[in-house]
Amino acid sequence: MDSETLLETATAVKRFRMFPYFDIAHYTLMCLSVKEDSYPTQFSGQQVFSRIHPLSCWFGSMLLCFAGGILGNLLLGEPVLEPLKNESSVLVATVVWYLVNYAPFDGVHKLLQFTPVKLIVSILNEIFRANQVHRSILFALKNFPGSYLLVCVFGILKGSASLHMKIFQRLLCGIWQPSNIEILKPSVVTKGSLVASILFILKHKEYIDAPGEIVYFGIAVYFCAIRLLHLLFRIDPFVPFENLFCFLFLGGLLDSIKRAITKDNATVAAANKNSPSSHKTKEE
Repeated sequence: MDSETLLETATAVKRFRMFPYFDIAHYTLMCLSVKEDSYPTQFSGQQVFSRIHPLSCWFGSMLLCFAGGILGNLLLGEPVLEPLKNESSVLVATVVWYLVNYAPFDGVHKLLQFTPVKLIVSILNEIFRANQVHRSILFALKNFPGSYLLVCVFGILKGSASLHMKIFQRLLCGIWQPSNIEILKPSVVTKGSLVASILFILKHKEYIDAPGEIVYFGIAVYFCAIRLLHLLFRIDPFVPFENLFCFLFLGGLLDSIKRAITKDNATVAAANKNSPSSHKTKEE
């Protein structure tokens, strides 16, 4: 692929309209996440949770579907429920929620378990994620120029909003698991959103000498790649870098040196204990 074709492809990807297809893919995965969550038996018994508590299931699904707007408005001091004023989006999300949970013979849910279908929906969702991070970075740079830490945090929250909102969704559905909060155990999505936010900021500062369309397209491909790696092979590509960083800067190297010194001291003490001179002293 020559540079001109690549630029045309990247431009076309950047100009994709998110509504309705990419939004539907996002809503589908969010509703699927709520449906497949682990609920206490006292709330669901032997039946599906959505059949026993449809209102709670719907509210939880809408929280995840519009998590990016809700968290963004919370940070900006705007009305938290403003994302829900778009009635067409709420209606589409509700139709998706209904089909995922109540389609005849559970057909939609079974279809989404088919690997090729799930991969296609996931790829659409990752393109949607790249768009959300890009738009949030541009918005934050416009409103908070020079505050790059805040801009980066804003991009991370928009890219992984549903994961940060998950604890509140589970609380609505009767699950309280504070140990599973996203900031304690960052997922591959949160880490990917961090990297994407940094790259968009570097492009804004002109440290990356490439057209904006190419950077956007590269980040969209990058999101798709890490999602496919995680879905197909359960691989977190960030783990080696995390381990190296922790070893060098978060005490791992010092702990290794300490263990080596302690082991050497123990070896010397054992050697002195077993030396002939020590046996002779004991005999005397």
